[in-house]
Amino acid sequence: MIVSLAVAAAVLFATGTYLLLQRQLSRIILGLALLGHGSVVALLVAGGRTGDPPLVDGEPTGTYSDPLVQAMALTAIVITFAVIVFLLALASRSWELTGDDAVEDDTEDRRVAALTGIEELEETFEPAADEREGLDDDADAAPADAPGSALDPAGGAVAP
Repeated sequence: MIVSLAVAAAVLFATGTYLLLQRQLSRIILGLALLGHGSVVALLVAGGRTGDPPLVDGEPTGTYSDPLVQAMALTAIVITFAVIVFLLALASRSWELTGDDAVEDDTEDRRVAALTGIEELEETFEPAADEREGLDDDADAAPADAPGSALDPAGGAVAP
């Protein structure tokens, strides 16, 4: 029984992940729902076999079932429900605006990707003539190992 539930959880996770990677919002929402159901089944598998109800008097406590597993499963169900309802609202609004449930690439992302090549060229620029003069003056004014330079900001001798 535990092995079959573990296999069912794995199938739910695999199918949910596959659907989550699709481009249609309806498939993405179904994928998240399957991932939520897979997490609930995985929690029940992790809880082990069921025991006696915790309200029976006179029995040793070792045979009782752990209520923490059911509480965590209920919490996972509520969180999954809330996320799915939120995504359904977003998908409904997207359907009203575009008439399609496909998730397209963002135009801003495409523009940034196209500008990436230009930015790489701009990183290798040469300084202008007036900038070059300023750099040369600074380099001639203080050698790199002189007291008070960047290598020795305190102005004293550099320890060997």
